[in-house]
Amino acid sequence: MKIKQLLYFISITVLFSCNTSNKKLRIGITGLAIESSTFSPAITTEKEFDIRYGGDIFRSYPFFDQNYMDNADWFPTMRARALPGGVVSKESYESMVLQIIELTKQTLPLDGLFFDIHGAMNVEGMDDPEGDFIERIRSVIGNKTMISTSMDSHGNVSETLALNSDIITCYRKAPHTDALESKQRALDNLIERLKSVEGKPKYKAWIPVPILLPGEQTSTRVEPGKSLYEKVKPIADSKGVVDAAIWVGYAWGDAPRNHAVVMTVGDNKNAVVKGAEELAKSFWDARDEFDFVAPTTTLNDALSQAFKYLKNKKDNKPFIISDMGDNPTAGGAGDVTWTLDKLLKSKEFKSKNGPEIIYASIPGPDLIKNALNTKIGEEVSGYVGAIVDNRFSPPILLNGTLRAVHLGDKNAEAEVVVQVGSIKVIVTNKRKPYHYISDFTNLSLNPSKTDILMVKIGYLVPELYDIRGDWVMALTPGGVDQDLERLGYKNIKRPMFPLDKDMEDPDLSAVLIPVLK
Repeated sequence: MKIKQLLYFISITVLFSCNTSNKKLRIGITGLAIESSTFSPAITTEKEFDIRYGGDIFRSYPFFDQNYMDNADWFPTMRARALPGGVVSKESYESMVLQIIELTKQTLPLDGLFFDIHGAMNVEGMDDPEGDFIERIRSVIGNKTMISTSMDSHGNVSETLALNSDIITCYRKAPHTDALESKQRALDNLIERLKSVEGKPKYKAWIPVPILLPGEQTSTRVEPGKSLYEKVKPIADSKGVVDAAIWVGYAWGDAPRNHAVVMTVGDNKNAVVKGAEELAKSFWDARDEFDFVAPTTTLNDALSQAFKYLKNKKDNKPFIISDMGDNPTAGGAGDVTWTLDKLLKSKEFKSKNGPEIIYASIPGPDLIKNALNTKIGEEVSGYVGAIVDNRFSPPILLNGTLRAVHLGDKNAEAEVVVQVGSIKVIVTNKRKPYHYISDFTNLSLNPSKTDILMVKIGYLVPELYDIRGDWVMALTPGGVDQDLERLGYKNIKRPMFPLDKDMEDPDLSAVLIPVLK
């Protein structure tokens, strides 16, 4: 660990632990969060993680005001989070875990630990990284320390993770508009149980559900996901239950833990078991009803629908197309050129007077280098894409007019707009998801008024959803291909719905996980 990081950590722990009563709770905070596709050729390294130490971690949790701080002496060690991507290198995983272990040793003893993870991290040579991570944390803090685990609903809950978590929860909405609310709930539950005489919840029910679906088919905006997740809160709030959760799981990970899970925790055995089994049965019974949150089709048909929409357009709202197979927020490399190549060859976009289409986005360090030495309005060229994932299409030599330059983005580093015909291509130095209106307006683009907006994304995030005139999802190739049968799973448990559509009904009886003492 770097000396300056160690000194920073020591200063923060002193700041938050001095002049306090010995009776005050001692709570640690740590976590590693990424979803990483095993079907992408990309390798994620430590340098791609946003790593925070000590008091800097509180910036991730806006609800930590002074009143919240007063609940305990807090010992934030290290929290690392990265954009979704490929498998994490074993070296990077070990480096980060060892840092956390060493920092955690300096905080002992702890009454509680807030374990903030995603749940879909994949690491070279490992089937269950989060399970390994929490076991190693347990070996340091001991079985008596209460761990409250907060996760993404697209994460995976192995039996090992369930065993070592005393309280566990995940988001209840997709898109995840309740992310901070869920994290605060996990912390509130931890504080409440530590302050109460009951201590750890007495029962944990874990039910693996043999369903593996992408988030684009399980959104809570539409049925049956909406009704299914609406059943969670009443069960979580029922007498004798501390929390309840449904994990959809991560569809682009090929390991035995990749499947849906239901968990409940609490003090009333019957309520915990009944609640978990009710949610699991509801999930299984609805399995045939899950479908994509928007119409899905081929890229060619998506464009045909867009042109038809433009002919009959009654307002200025754009037709949005999700380029789903290479979605960087699901684990795609973000640099597959297959879709962009098709657009550039399309006769409809050859003229500058054709329908305006904004394409977001493609990494192209070579073009970026040239663009930074080019004036706005001048011609620029350079190679873009297929640096990481060239399985479907090679790099493209992009030639066009430079329209905009923006520097300093925390993900992209540098962004430019290059116009080719009527296509405005956003090129980045590093991959970046485009989720906010400001991502476009920073580049002098107006996504609300363009004709067609095409984004490497799955279901639309709220800001893009709100500006759509119409929307389809294109089944394009990439590391997070939505056609699961094309992925070629080898290691997940079988049978698994929907891969094995005619499978028999599974045993959805609750498994009671032991409470560590």
